[in-house]
Amino acid sequence: MIGRFDAKIPPGPLAQKWRNHLDHSRLVSPHNRRKFEMIVVGSGLAGGSAAATLGELGYRVKCFCFQDSPRRAHSIAAQGGINAAKNYQNDGDSVYRLFYDTIKGGDFRSREANVYRLAQIANNIIDQCVAQGVPFAREYGGLLANRSFGGAQVSRTFYARGQTGQQLLLGCYQALCRQIAAGTVQMFPQTEMLDLVIVDGHAKGIVTRSLCSGKIERHAADAVVLATGGYGNVFYLSTNARGCNVTATYRAYKRGALFANPAFTQIHPTCIPVSGEHQSKLTLMSESLRNDGRVWVPKRKEDRDRAPREIPETDRDYYLERKYPTYGNLSPRDISSRAAKEVCDEGRGVGPGGRGVYLDFADAIKRLGEHTIRERYGNLFEVYEKITGEDAYKVPMRIYPAVHYTMGGLWVDYDLMSNVPGLFVIGEANFSDHGANRLGASALMQGLADGYFVLPNTLPNYLAGQVGKRPSPDCPEFRAVEESVCTRIEKLLSINGTRSVDSFHRELGLLLWDLCGMSRHEKGLREALKKIPELREQFWHEARVPGDGDDFNQSLERAGRVADFLEFAEMMCIDALERDESAGAHFREEHQTTEGEALRDDENHAAVFAWEFQGDGQLPILHREPLNFETVHLTQRSYK
Repeated sequence: MIGRFDAKIPPGPLAQKWRNHLDHSRLVSPHNRRKFEMIVVGSGLAGGSAAATLGELGYRVKCFCFQDSPRRAHSIAAQGGINAAKNYQNDGDSVYRLFYDTIKGGDFRSREANVYRLAQIANNIIDQCVAQGVPFAREYGGLLANRSFGGAQVSRTFYARGQTGQQLLLGCYQALCRQIAAGTVQMFPQTEMLDLVIVDGHAKGIVTRSLCSGKIERHAADAVVLATGGYGNVFYLSTNARGCNVTATYRAYKRGALFANPAFTQIHPTCIPVSGEHQSKLTLMSESLRNDGRVWVPKRKEDRDRAPREIPETDRDYYLERKYPTYGNLSPRDISSRAAKEVCDEGRGVGPGGRGVYLDFADAIKRLGEHTIRERYGNLFEVYEKITGEDAYKVPMRIYPAVHYTMGGLWVDYDLMSNVPGLFVIGEANFSDHGANRLGASALMQGLADGYFVLPNTLPNYLAGQVGKRPSPDCPEFRAVEESVCTRIEKLLSINGTRSVDSFHRELGLLLWDLCGMSRHEKGLREALKKIPELREQFWHEARVPGDGDDFNQSLERAGRVADFLEFAEMMCIDALERDESAGAHFREEHQTTEGEALRDDENHAAVFAWEFQGDGQLPILHREPLNFETVHLTQRSYK
């Protein structure tokens, strides 16, 4: 199924712009599509769906991923579900309500028209995935089941137990395999993009390195699509897979693409707490668990070491239900995360180090029965028991916030094209749809909307003017980029220091978590901006990168990615310092209400902050894109 949709966006100047795209979205005839070659970097839900759809339309596509198979993309880790306003529960849902919840959830820092387009397409995504055979959960009568997620008072989240991302990725993967077999898509697994090539101001290719052989290659195309995910691993400990990185988007930024809102990093409230310095990543427990689990801590500090079942109901503080009675345990992620930090800072946290809160299913099991809870969340309980050794059917889970998703990304226009012509950015790699905080179950929605529906309709408008303009990979621009890539690799291998690359990454992550994490303030951000360059300088003098570049070398892979994180972290802190307000996940302690909620400054900061690279060691230039709201009205966000 190829997506064409009726984009009923709110009235205003943006509406006609999108209708024009629909009218002219087939500017490239089916016969001429075979003349165009596309590069798609990333094979998760956004990249895989884009490559499969473009291949089905007749374009020639080269798809790159650093995993050994597209099935290993981090999209597989998405657990809870995907949003769409089908209103199967007949509880008053609508496209407009999904649109408004998403705008409000992002604390009014996202583009109104982009979000409405996303809400409109969401229903098509479910139809697309059902047609592919994705085994969504169903009600007894056969209709697709729905459950609730944070930030919404209706049930609109479609799911496949706790494996929704995996099942959606398998549906996407089979569509991709079909195009690989048909010869329209050529797959390049275990291949990492190391730089972007600009020819005459347009993105016309990439330079890659094979992670198996170390071979450096040039690939030319008519357009480049980045679908490489987010940069949460800059914090070292996050829910992201170990391989997730910022390299592709950051290298594009250094080639002229604007990077928007890098400080907007989401902290997920439902993760297994840190257990020690040995950890290299954290494990997510789906937000869907908060449908039936109740979050609480002891009312008294003295009770935090008692067994949870020994603490009577009267001595428990169900703090989300107390503070946000309307949304309760389904309050949005940024609010729930800060509330957990607040009670732990008061000394009422549970578990080792006092950095945890309880997620308790006793009431749900008593009301619905253990069998029903097993049907809904069984695999999540199994994961929790394997990691902690505790049976969450008998004792409450312990959870604590952790870095999860990044709302910032490369700046794109309404066509999903960056300010560099020919460079398209989709999914989590762009900034466009989630504002300052992403609602749960919206990541899969955006990735598939961009890949299946939006990009195939907007990309031809650019390609129509690019007939015969694809350069040769032997042209001077490609040779120059390859030379710079090889020089950087040689520089990394020649440091010959004594400290491991991971030790630098861990130190950077702790620094960011303390000074630019769940809450930030001016003094801490200025301290981070002083320490990060010092740590980067140490890296280039003391890091040890063994092996060579002409073979399988995971130390070299890690070193390149950490070197990019050490530069990118500085831009994150610059952005957080410049945005002198609180908004969603960006919580500046100087700007909060009397009740401790985020306090926006709509007069001065209702804008996208897009940063332009000015050279190594130079401060980037800030460009502001004003956010105009034609349908919703700016109000203080409240979930009480």
